[in-house]
Amino acid sequence: MILDGLDYGVSGRTLEKGLARLRIWDLKDYCPARMRVDDRPYGGGPGMVMRPEPLRKAIRAARNSLPQGSAMIYLSPQGRRIDQDTVEAWSREPGLGFIAGRYEGVDERICERDIDEQWSLGDYILSGGELAIMVVIDAILRLLPGALGHEDSAKDESFAHGLLEYPHYTRPQEFEGQPVPDVLLNGNHAQIQHWRQQQAILRTCQRRPDLLCERHWWMQDLTCLDAWMYPR
Repeated sequence: MILDGLDYGVSGRTLEKGLARLRIWDLKDYCPARMRVDDRPYGGGPGMVMRPEPLRKAIRAARNSLPQGSAMIYLSPQGRRIDQDTVEAWSREPGLGFIAGRYEGVDERICERDIDEQWSLGDYILSGGELAIMVVIDAILRLLPGALGHEDSAKDESFAHGLLEYPHYTRPQEFEGQPVPDVLLNGNHAQIQHWRQQQAILRTCQRRPDLLCERHWWMQDLTCLDAWMYPR
């Protein structure tokens, strides 16, 4: 599922170029005969829990293959929220291991002794960790040098500077009565940059004001904000 899902687009091209290597350890390969990878929870309740025996064996096999010191990460709703800073830090690591949980999760003894970090995509539940892992790996791969067509593509995206990205326009110049902003047509790159910064700040204020709480404000940011609030 993971290999097929990442075999397209930027992720597929990045792996095809050899900029990163992806390997899967299937828990079924580490189960003794007639053992399931999951079982009923002690204490009762719905759902199943992933057994510790095959998990520990698979994790140890992964650690032996990954670069020394690579973190083993469990994607779980109980983990810290992943953001762009997290993904950028991971993109600089020589190796990472991700554990895909399923059912009600994994045996707590694995969490205590075999997992280094727990992270979450957000405050919602998925059917399995495979989807979350694909999202995270895609976010990491596109940050690797040479992954994107233009080296500056990732620098201007949403969250890259703690702000949402500015709006984009392309041909035609006017579409059903809606024109492209004049500033984007005048060829003045300084004015265009100023407008884009202003739009990024405005859009973040309107749609994700929570992102501004931890932002370090620069004088140019305040100048853009002032020009929008008090047009001359």
